[in-house]
Amino acid sequence: MKHLVSAENTPRAQAYKLWMQSPMPMVTLTKTMNINHLVRYSRRHNLKLNMLMCYCIGKAASSMEQFYLMPHKEGMMQYDSLAINVIVTNKDGGINSCDIHFTEDLQEFNRQYLALTKKAAETCMSSFLEEDMVVGTSTLVQTEIDSVINQYTELFFNPMVMWGKYRKGFLKATLPISLQYHHSQMDGTHGATFLAKLQEEIGKL
Repeated sequence: MKHLVSAENTPRAQAYKLWMQSPMPMVTLTKTMNINHLVRYSRRHNLKLNMLMCYCIGKAASSMEQFYLMPHKEGMMQYDSLAINVIVTNKDGGINSCDIHFTEDLQEFNRQYLALTKKAAETCMSSFLEEDMVVGTSTLVQTEIDSVINQYTELFFNPMVMWGKYRKGFLKATLPISLQYHHSQMDGTHGATFLAKLQEEIGKL
């Protein structure tokens, strides 16, 4: 569920005043993650690495109140649930988008992930969850990418996590990740905390 609240009645009141009128209100933080454990877990349990990344993003985001409050042109939108957005290459070579409701039940999240991404690929149709706060993701596995900076449109203010192909080292696998968010939603300390939590979730899955 979601409902619109006055920005003045939220912890982000001052940030809302400062950043909602900014021509470039987005902040991007990057961090290189150690994903050794995630790669091994993916292979051991025959689960898609991208799905596991999305699950860990949901786990990290769901533990922070900032991810339940998103800037809106008329105030702040308050949510009580999250979804992870996945971009899918469809059968015609284009892309579609699907929102996957986040649940801490990994098997259920995986079931939704597989069903929704398959449907998007086969039907060339996107699906959206209007009542969930959506954390966007974009995976560019064609090559290794250091970071993606300030991809912005006034159509949506959702936070977004982006990455490319992971890097295989002699002793560990690493993955640079970019987190982009609207400054009205959170500050740098919150973004850094999220990235630390994401690394923690990756390591303990």
